[in-house]
Amino acid sequence: MLRVSVITIFPGFFAAPLSLSIPARAAAAGSVSYRVIDLRDFTHDRHRTVDDAPFGGGPGMVMKPEPFFEAVESIEAKAPIVLVSARGRAFSQADAVRFAAGEELTILCGHYKDVDQRVADHLSTEEISLGEFVLSGGETAALAIIDATVRLLPGAMSDLESARTDSFWDGSELSAPSYTRPADFRGLGVPPVLISGDHRKIAEWRTAEAERLSRARGERER
Repeated sequence: MLRVSVITIFPGFFAAPLSLSIPARAAAAGSVSYRVIDLRDFTHDRHRTVDDAPFGGGPGMVMKPEPFFEAVESIEAKAPIVLVSARGRAFSQADAVRFAAGEELTILCGHYKDVDQRVADHLSTEEISLGEFVLSGGETAALAIIDATVRLLPGAMSDLESARTDSFWDGSELSAPSYTRPADFRGLGVPPVLISGDHRKIAEWRTAEAERLSRARGERER
């Protein structure tokens, strides 16, 4: 079983998403357990303060290191301990596969302007970003990482083979386009090969389309 721990100042953010759809099915199958930890439980003042002004001045508030260290120590977390951060490297399908193969995953959610750098340097084992944009907090990114990970666990999906044909499953290639009934919708048809019944030609078409889309994506990014 994979044990997922999330440390956040907004534990309520996770209640509904983790109780629905694939994250809930993975838990019901006994493949994952979730533990959402309120960072404010590890403060020691009556205001439950988790942030302070930055040294050197400047706008915004910085999340303090002490609560994060104490929260992680309280659960005796082992790697990977992920700080979701705009400075981190981009999250990938390979990360999801790696996390799903492990026994535990701890995610630290920042908020406000920043998190004290000592959390990144001396507590987390890796920093991960969803892309080159900034969210109001790490909670949304944490949910994305959890969802991408737990959908790969036994019992999460009714057909795990479906995950193996997703984009990025094997390297960086995109998946081929998908179509379903009706075969003709407002004059818009589907590629004839998909309704030909010739499974060899269908497989060849899907491979060619995946390669074409992956090349086009690479050209756009250059």
